[in-house]
Amino acid sequence: MSSPTLYIHNSLTRKKEVFEPLQPPFVGMYVCGPTVYNDVHLGNVRTFLTFDTVFRFLQYLGYKVRYVRNITDVGHLVNDGDAGEDKIAKKARLDNLEPMEVVHKYTYGFHEVMRLFNILPPSIEPSASGHIIEQIRMTEQIMANGYAYEVNGSVYFDVPKFNEHYPYGQLSGRVLDELLETTRELEGQDEKRNKADFALWKKAEKGHIMKWPSPWGEGFPGWHLECSAMSTKYLGPTFDIHGGGMDLKFPHHESEIAQNVGACGHQPVRYWMHSNMLNFNGKKMSKSEGNSILPKQLISGDHPLLDKGYSPMTVRFLFLQSHYSSEIDISIKSLQDAEKGYRKLMNALEYLPQLTWIDSAIDEAVETEVRQTAEQIITDMCDDFNSAKAIAGLYKLATQINIWHNQNNQVKGISRETFEEVSGLYRTFTTEVLGLVPEATASNGALDAAMEVIINLRKQARAEKNWGLSDQIRDALKAAGIIIKDGKDGITTYEVER
Repeated sequence: MSSPTLYIHNSLTRKKEVFEPLQPPFVGMYVCGPTVYNDVHLGNVRTFLTFDTVFRFLQYLGYKVRYVRNITDVGHLVNDGDAGEDKIAKKARLDNLEPMEVVHKYTYGFHEVMRLFNILPPSIEPSASGHIIEQIRMTEQIMANGYAYEVNGSVYFDVPKFNEHYPYGQLSGRVLDELLETTRELEGQDEKRNKADFALWKKAEKGHIMKWPSPWGEGFPGWHLECSAMSTKYLGPTFDIHGGGMDLKFPHHESEIAQNVGACGHQPVRYWMHSNMLNFNGKKMSKSEGNSILPKQLISGDHPLLDKGYSPMTVRFLFLQSHYSSEIDISIKSLQDAEKGYRKLMNALEYLPQLTWIDSAIDEAVETEVRQTAEQIITDMCDDFNSAKAIAGLYKLATQINIWHNQNNQVKGISRETFEEVSGLYRTFTTEVLGLVPEATASNGALDAAMEVIINLRKQARAEKNWGLSDQIRDALKAAGIIIKDGKDGITTYEVER
């Protein structure tokens, strides 16, 4: 099956554009990683799952992707601005730890959560503290080009000066005049020339733990600078895709663009992509609302808003059921529906190796439908990574696979070539592109043994014409999410629906 043209919605131009990498088949992609001062939250999981899917699908299309996702371990202040305490230093002070103890603890936790949700590691995972030299050099270049100034050991980006030559605010849709009017003065920032200016390098005050020598004295880099420096180092001054959560558009990504243009004289990124936010029961997830649920709480069910725990693959499926640019509203019903949907795909995946193609007359309607469905799945993913529509196509193929399974695992009415292509696409798209894999449960051992006993008891009841007991067993299993299937050959099987 040939691959259609890939389109990406570019956040910068606000248009869907044909994807044309700078140096095909190579693709450079940078995604802003976590600030490792606390446990990763579900919003982070959605963002990284989004770009994990992008990473996987680009590879499926044959691209060789260098995927860079950073670790922020210095420079991100508590108010996301240029004043206040470093988030990691604050956590270290509160817990009486070294900052790098905090970094190690939460980086390990972040990786553990990524593994739970089957999110692949990036090609390179650089840390801000490991690239201080690159950040100093980029700051020097921006200063040499006239877009930054030093005051009392701190260096600030001159936004109005930059705006004289390049439009500041193009990505987020902000207008500089409005920013200058609405940006409030923060304590300790009166040394800035303009309220919209932001720090490239901050002087370390007395007692500041995380600091490095620089041409301007001891200090630490600004939060925005690290991504500009590391993306440039590993992907070059211009690269293909930059991703992150929608909340990073301003000021973080807007500042990245300004820094890169200020240093190199041109736009750094060809395609900007942003994933959207999460809600729970119609409200934004936040601690103040009491609906902030950590990934491991969602898995264990240890939260008052949950009825039980939901598996990582169920949550992954739930996120993939929505386009990455749309909001997701998590609810008990959406989780239950995702659980059933995931199980339907996995049941069909389990049946595939059992199917045998039989040489028979071609049913043109079936042949055409399964081929068109398979091709449409690829087309939908090429339409700005529309995993929701791709899953709808996989549902249709899963239904057909179930039909073949119930026909004594015999595949009739289609050509061998079509069967091999469609079954291969189903398997590859489900597990490798969408990253949905069978979960290790009791279904392979204890559950199989228990179900064999129950099925034999039901068979005995049917042989004795005890239809009431037979129906009672069937209905009780259905209520527990286990569906009994009586085959035409007299063989009874089961599948776990949820």
